Amino acid sequence: MSDIIDTELEKTASPEVPQSVPVFYNRELSWVDFNERVLEEGLRKELPPLDRLKYLSIVSSNFNEFFMVRVAAIKRAGEEADPSGLSQAERLGRIYQRVRSIISRQYDALLNEVFPGMAKGGFFIRRPSEWSTRQRDYLESFFAREVFPLLTPLRVEDEAPLPSIENYSLYAAFLLENENSAEENISIIRIPRSPERIISIPGDTNAHEEDVGQTSWALLEDLVLTWGSYLYPGYKVVESFVFKVNRDADFSVDEQRDEDFIEAMEEVLEGRESSMAVRMVYSQGSKKVRDYLASRLSLEEDDLFEVEGPLDLAKLYELIRGFDHLREKPWKIYSHPAFSEDQPLWDRINQGDVLLHVPYQSFDPVVRFFQEAALDPAVAAIKTTLYRTSGDSPIVRALEQASLTGKHVTAVVELKARFDEGRNISWANRLEKAGVIVVYGLARLKIHSKVTLVMRREYDRIKRYVHISTGNYNDRTAKFYEDLSLFTVREDIAYDAGLLFNMITGYSAVQPMGKLVIAPIALKRKLLDLIRREIKRSSSESPGRIMIKINALADPDIILALYEASQAGVKVFLCVRGICMLVPGLKKLSENIRVVSIIDHYLEHSRIYYFYNGGSEELYLASADLMTRNLERRVELMFPVLQEDLKKTVLDNLHAYFRDNSHAWILNPGGTWNRVEPSQGEEPFRVQTYFHSRVAKAHVGDAPARGDFIVRRSPPSGK
Repeated sequence: MSDIIDTELEKTASPEVPQSVPVFYNRELSWVDFNERVLEEGLRKELPPLDRLKYLSIVSSNFNEFFMVRVAAIKRAGEEADPSGLSQAERLGRIYQRVRSIISRQYDALLNEVFPGMAKGGFFIRRPSEWSTRQRDYLESFFAREVFPLLTPLRVEDEAPLPSIENYSLYAAFLLENENSAEENISIIRIPRSPERIISIPGDTNAHEEDVGQTSWALLEDLVLTWGSYLYPGYKVVESFVFKVNRDADFSVDEQRDEDFIEAMEEVLEGRESSMAVRMVYSQGSKKVRDYLASRLSLEEDDLFEVEGPLDLAKLYELIRGFDHLREKPWKIYSHPAFSEDQPLWDRINQGDVLLHVPYQSFDPVVRFFQEAALDPAVAAIKTTLYRTSGDSPIVRALEQASLTGKHVTAVVELKARFDEGRNISWANRLEKAGVIVVYGLARLKIHSKVTLVMRREYDRIKRYVHISTGNYNDRTAKFYEDLSLFTVREDIAYDAGLLFNMITGYSAVQPMGKLVIAPIALKRKLLDLIRREIKRSSSESPGRIMIKINALADPDIILALYEASQAGVKVFLCVRGICMLVPGLKKLSENIRVVSIIDHYLEHSRIYYFYNGGSEELYLASADLMTRNLERRVELMFPVLQEDLKKTVLDNLHAYFRDNSHAWILNPGGTWNRVEPSQGEEPFRVQTYFHSRVAKAHVGDAPARGDFIVRRSPPSGK
């Protein structure tokens, strides 16, 4: 296997690289590159139309957050140093240019390929120019009955503050002319959240023979634009359009407010609704109103993005239910063969470590871990960290149940998980009402580690069971985020996990750990030490090897260390899903480094770190990416894979990522990403279908994974 990827590394080395190539790529432009790779999946014509729409909607969602966080930060920071050497103006200029190009391609595919493909499959989104007379009559009646009573027109006046324009909300804007005086006025209406944004046009409303058998849908904003004039008697609608605004979301809570921290977080959420506007996205219809609103929002021309189709594709995609014939057949999620319904989890974990690979294997054992702990009278205490949870989390319900039955339950709820703050505040309040000890993170640090410790009384002693993961305790995202996690009763790992919780929840000096490595205390130093050790043990006869799979690589110190490793002959293989500031393939700097990115059916999310170590291989999983924020401003965990069979499995996973020639992209020294394709005579290899088929072969029986667990056994005696 190593020979195969060594050959691939030789292919990527660049004999001649312009001196103008920077030592670091720009972080923001690298993130834009990632979204272009996501877009390319949406451009695959062999995919069913709703799968293509999914990728196009992800691009829209990602750009919303990108402008709210990264572009806002650049604008506010001014002319601060950037490792890539680009000035603020250069960064923003290139961002705007690249994003406009991506949006143009995105909507071209949407209007000319995806929507027509959906229509052929029976799902037709009709815009006003396509409504038949019958459809128009039905929709006008629907508007008057269901929509009109919900609308609130807001006047916009020069001498008055601009009406509140919220993040994420869609608005209709109208240029009005007084029928008596010809005076012009502007008004805006927020598109209501109810009824749903896509409205079925029922019955035999089709006017065209070719439409027979199709289900037609209209967009709520089109109804508001078409009949919004009903709200302005005495005025004529001259122009109208739909818009949304992205506002600055890159500001922090007051870390000094310990006593009322939840209130401080709520103030942050409120502040996002009135913070600095960063971008306006709008439909065609009224340049006059667009320019006026942009001026009032202090937006420049570069901040204005016109699109030809519906806005907010992410929310639009979420509303399309059913029509499974327009999607790929769902990938089956298999139950883990190590766990049986007839055997308590504790018994199986006592037999040896268990590795879980979601979503190929069901997340149910993690949910069951919490549920069995809640019901088991032998369990005395549960400690866990919660970063992002689902809307109706069975894990949170299990923690509530455990506390209500008298168990000692501690939940470290990270309120500063961006864009999930409101949900986490809600969970924290619920858990506290159930008697759970809730810790609201740490001042100046986000707790991003994912670990749970269950203390169970067995044979007159307390035994500790640990679950530790690369991904969140979120049963919803576990269906499409790829992650690895470990169940273990190893005393050394359990002891370290106990020390971690003591440091997070109480007063404790930093304690040395035997197996776990935590940030911001030791993780960065440990990684740098492992890279340097690889350099020392590398020789021309036996070159060192580093293989890393992460979501982002942006820490300059780590990048410089990897450059040093490459110069020393160490073979470095990086699988980076998103941001990569490292420049591979440069002679005398990074010619021994290969960077690939996998964009496929599932979102790659696990973090894996491998070091050859002169033949004494070391393999780690982690919650942390190689970004300065993860290594220096978050509580993260890196944990070793020690059991030999599991180590072999994870190492096979890691090698497989660099064999993909179907959904992989390779980063070139000049900064472009090229899709990897099979060489002549080479068999196609798709890493995600490889994992799926491997799990299917290992699966025992055909019973589908359960969505919920009822433990069918007598409570253990504890003896």
